[in-house]
Amino acid sequence: MSEIELVSESKLPTKYGKFSIYAFKEHNKEHIAIAKGEFKNKKVTVRIHSKCLTGDTFRSLRCDCGEQLEKSLIFIGKHGGVLVYLDQEGRGIGLSNKIKAYALQDKGMDTIEANECLGFDGDVRDYGAAVEILSALKISSIVLMTNNPKKMDAMSRGGISVERMPLKVKPNEFNEGYIETKRLKSGHLA
Repeated sequence: MSEIELVSESKLPTKYGKFSIYAFKEHNKEHIAIAKGEFKNKKVTVRIHSKCLTGDTFRSLRCDCGEQLEKSLIFIGKHGGVLVYLDQEGRGIGLSNKIKAYALQDKGMDTIEANECLGFDGDVRDYGAAVEILSALKISSIVLMTNNPKKMDAMSRGGISVERMPLKVKPNEFNEGYIETKRLKSGHLA
């Protein structure tokens, strides 16, 4: 039995285009998928994006999340595809712990060290929900907009055929160390 339940769907007009939006419930988490286009028997462009209040909403320059989200929405708005927005803030440690990790980074730790100092693995996100959401949308073959090999591995393990499309964001003075840490310690690709 699936742990993910589709609870509602609607239309979502945005500055990036007109989408369909799907709300999914997983225990105490709420995930969203927004889609544009028809996907039957097609390889679908997909972005799997974990919630980042500071980057996505407040446009923080500490990370590249907000820029990745915007680039993905622009691309999907023009070419079609799906954005899966997962409710796993701060690499899965939650918003309050993410702010605690920020404070540790202010004292010189990198993002992985800060999470570990708080008692977490460097990245505790799980992409099983994304596999279930794509399956619920009848999508089995994707071009994944990502630099994170863990997302690709999770899709493959979940039975989804996956190719990668790099998602490049130009570093700034506030996030260049963060991006370099993801490459060196988490194996992110360019």
